[in-house]
Amino acid sequence: MLVSDFQYDLPPERIAQEPLADRAGSRLLHLNRLPGSWLDRRFREFPDLLRPDDLLVVNNTRVFPARLYGHRSGQRAQPLSPHNPAARDFLRGRIEVLLTRQVADNPNEWECLVRPGRKIGIGEKLYFGLSPGAPPELEAEVTERGSFGERRIWFAPVADFFAIVERIGHVPLPPYIHRDNDGDNDRAADRDRYQTVYAQARGSVAAPTAGLHFTPEILKQIRGRGIEIAEITLHVGLGTFQPVRVEKVEDHKLHREWYKIPEEAARAINRAKAEKRRVVAVGTTTVRALEYAAEYAGERAGGNRVEAGRGEADVFIYPGYRFRIVDALLTNFHLPQSTLLMLVCALGGKELVMGAYRHAVEAEYRFYSYGDCMFVE
Repeated sequence: MLVSDFQYDLPPERIAQEPLADRAGSRLLHLNRLPGSWLDRRFREFPDLLRPDDLLVVNNTRVFPARLYGHRSGQRAQPLSPHNPAARDFLRGRIEVLLTRQVADNPNEWECLVRPGRKIGIGEKLYFGLSPGAPPELEAEVTERGSFGERRIWFAPVADFFAIVERIGHVPLPPYIHRDNDGDNDRAADRDRYQTVYAQARGSVAAPTAGLHFTPEILKQIRGRGIEIAEITLHVGLGTFQPVRVEKVEDHKLHREWYKIPEEAARAINRAKAEKRRVVAVGTTTVRALEYAAEYAGERAGGNRVEAGRGEADVFIYPGYRFRIVDALLTNFHLPQSTLLMLVCALGGKELVMGAYRHAVEAEYRFYSYGDCMFVE
């Protein structure tokens, strides 16, 4: 199967640059697999599209300001303290570091993407939060080098790493969102809007965007119909948005992403499958966590069950995949030739989904993170 099979044309003006004033005001393309049809709706209709015995599963991960701007030493050993004015001559131009995955629950060690990637080598010292006459708030050293700007870095221990990151970091909005904001593409308002209303567990570098449409009122309406809601966690990392750089889909490998399925959620999911009720996933991240848990972590208990616990998911879902847990999916519109679009095609059927995408373009739906959504059932 070729990656180019998942290409579609999208005019730049269809890419949503700002969130709607009303979270629940987005459009919803309702895709029904059995008759092979779609219908234009509004997200506010979503609670009525659910069945009374459905189980809705959401990803409660919380985005943190994982994009850091700083300076590099330009050499493997920094002879002078970087907060000494004389040493600033040794520092090179501005760098960007996107923290993508914490290594082994250790706040000091991270996998990341760096820019400019070719210039930052092993042993390079990085400094963040520099101000005149004061030491940098964070110091790091590059310890491993990967391809396409990937690095592993080690931060010098500080009293509260995440408190500093929350203060000096930037919301890691995707690069297709363009803002005239001194070179950064995030604003203060994005700290709230690029976050689901049910976000709890800090750790994602991108939002599970299908969840951005929900409001407390919509969730109350869903629960009011007696529909059960379960929460799991998958911290969105490099595996979600890395581009596919191979020609054949089967040759692509996903990065691992940390997930956790609590006992209560596992019981609800297994009960729904045993009772032949639908499991409706909110977002592709939820799908990956559930299917990985069933395919790998849940092998001992049978193929259509999950086990509570945590792990690192790297399941790559594309057409031909046999879903074990997920029966329906709420999702945003995804980039051409992306693994996320392939996942949606695996569930909804490639021809039907690609046809629906062409319709969405023609009908002027808003695309990507701050855009409209699709319900596949």
